[in-house]
Amino acid sequence: MSPPGSDPRLFSPAQAFESAARLQQHGRVAEAEQLYQALLELDPHHAGALHNLALIRAGEGRLGEAASLMRHAIFRHPRDAAAHNGLGGVLQLMGRHEEAIPLFEQAITLDPDLPVAHYGLGTALLALGRAAAALAPLERTLALDPGAAAALSAKGTALQALGQAEEAALCHEQALALQPDHAPAHNNLATALQALGRDEEASAHYARALALDEAAADLHVNRGKALHRLGRDEEAIAHYQRALALAPGDAEAINDLGNALQSLGRHGEAIQRYEQALALRPGLAAAHGNLANSLHALDRHAEAIAQYRAAIAARPGNAVAVSNLGVALREMGRLAEARAAFETAVDLAPERAVFHLNLAEVKRFAAEDPQLARLEALGRAAASLALEEQIALHFALAKARADLGEPAAAFRHLRQGNALMRRRIAYDEAATLGRLERIGSLFTPALMRAGAGQGDPSELPVFIFGMPRSGTSLVEQIAASHPAVHGAGEIADFPAATRAILPGFPEDGAVLPSEALRKLGVRYAAALAARAPAARRVTDKLPGNFQLAGLIHLALPRARLIHVRRDPADTCWSCFATLFTGGPPFAYELGELGRYYRAYEMLMAHWRAVLPDGAMLEIRYEDVVADLEREARRIIAFCGLDWDPACLAFHASARPVRTASAVQVRQPIYDTSIGRWRRYGAELGPLFDALGG
Repeated sequence: MSPPGSDPRLFSPAQAFESAARLQQHGRVAEAEQLYQALLELDPHHAGALHNLALIRAGEGRLGEAASLMRHAIFRHPRDAAAHNGLGGVLQLMGRHEEAIPLFEQAITLDPDLPVAHYGLGTALLALGRAAAALAPLERTLALDPGAAAALSAKGTALQALGQAEEAALCHEQALALQPDHAPAHNNLATALQALGRDEEASAHYARALALDEAAADLHVNRGKALHRLGRDEEAIAHYQRALALAPGDAEAINDLGNALQSLGRHGEAIQRYEQALALRPGLAAAHGNLANSLHALDRHAEAIAQYRAAIAARPGNAVAVSNLGVALREMGRLAEARAAFETAVDLAPERAVFHLNLAEVKRFAAEDPQLARLEALGRAAASLALEEQIALHFALAKARADLGEPAAAFRHLRQGNALMRRRIAYDEAATLGRLERIGSLFTPALMRAGAGQGDPSELPVFIFGMPRSGTSLVEQIAASHPAVHGAGEIADFPAATRAILPGFPEDGAVLPSEALRKLGVRYAAALAARAPAARRVTDKLPGNFQLAGLIHLALPRARLIHVRRDPADTCWSCFATLFTGGPPFAYELGELGRYYRAYEMLMAHWRAVLPDGAMLEIRYEDVVADLEREARRIIAFCGLDWDPACLAFHASARPVRTASAVQVRQPIYDTSIGRWRRYGAELGPLFDALGG
């Protein structure tokens, strides 16, 4: 039934169509629809009514009916450009972009000056990944209609796909100047800004797009990714969860949620998400690789290796997954396989210096080595690399030059790599050294006597600490080769428990309540037991625990403390020659390194004075090298265990080693690291000045 006063029989067809179009324009869609239907009863082939009714059907999501109406219009009016364009648009909504292209092209043939047809052709090509071909029709659209904000935004998207992020951002900004509330333009501008490294601005535009279209799942995903890049993972999680409430089966969004959880160290939850994503989309390469990363973080190396292989099978050119596989294999001591993986990663992405560095760490370079030639070629293009890649490049070249017996060239690259690394990290030397001094002043003999016997009596923990590169990994490998010992590696459990239970430590730690000490010991011992329920001893090899030796003894009076020492010059040189993963901020400038070492020595002298006799065993790296069995027996006896000869074959242990010494501890004992600093002595003046001699 037609609306009152709108019976098309009372008007000419032209008047009826005009009336329906006005109703549609003013949002009175139901009335317009009735009038179009009535008009089509009188004239079943009315082109305008067929076209506009199709648009209403498309707006209602009834795309099949919309396409049928458009096809009817084309059949009856084969030279109607608008009908061809309209059917192309409906097919685009159905995701059938390839079929839409000839319809847009026919519309342009019939009416070369129809802007929407050029726009439709451009966006269809863009949807098919043919960005270069899309530019011409989009530019023609803008020539015909300079105020077409959507066409400007689409052009920006095409430029972005072609790697022209600056030009893309400009297009999106122009689109927003014309139409400030265009959500897709905000989204697209954010994507371009993200590619330019302008993450804060990108996040703001994603937020603006969401304010305009809160129910768009893809916008929540994009906003989540931006927040993830900014390290605001709790906020990112909220957006991923909202996206999944809107689109529950989105495997990529589930994978992204896993990434945010992974960044927060919530690997168990992340693993569940990656597995969920893979259940929805088997073979999703990113989910396999990310699942492997979380398994790796939990020391589930065998499972991680299997998942890295699955990621590579799903996307054979995935150099990152290949390199990560190499890292996991290296940590398991499977060095030949690791080297093969790193060589493949370099083949796949020779411009990635970090892959060259990984390879350098598991091989020895020779003068005619083809890998050396590739590394040197990359060195000639160093200025074009990102800062992180430049740093890795200099450390890789330093290793190569050292292998070739060229210490001057090796030091030159180390100096450059360390200087670049120092530039990108924040290190407050005064605050760091001041904290070490305050810790020593806090743990007076009186405090140690007052707190004696207040902690948890667990004998499970064996703390191995000292300066980085002092031999702590070697000592742990010897101890962990004993069948009763589990090597947990560099875990941050004790510092984390200290922050939770004594949040004001050391500033307001003049008094350490006995209940807090016991709670700290119980919490730590329980976490350690969960790592290896059957072990009699578990080693914790976090070098920086030397700072907390007194607190450890009070919280865990029966824990074993092993301090590993090495010649100061060799220790500091080895730190300077190593690119640590998340490592110590004091290691990248020789003066800072020497001053930190001196503060460390002072604090260790304090611990020797205040710890009770027998609480701490001191091991010299040089003594282990000189007489492995004697020192190994001392270590095992100190741990309260019977001797086991497996400790002498530490290099054959299959346990994972995740420290910078992962390669070295897979070799039998050797003495070539002793006195290595002497090759570079002339360059180490700032270090010796800081060390005090």
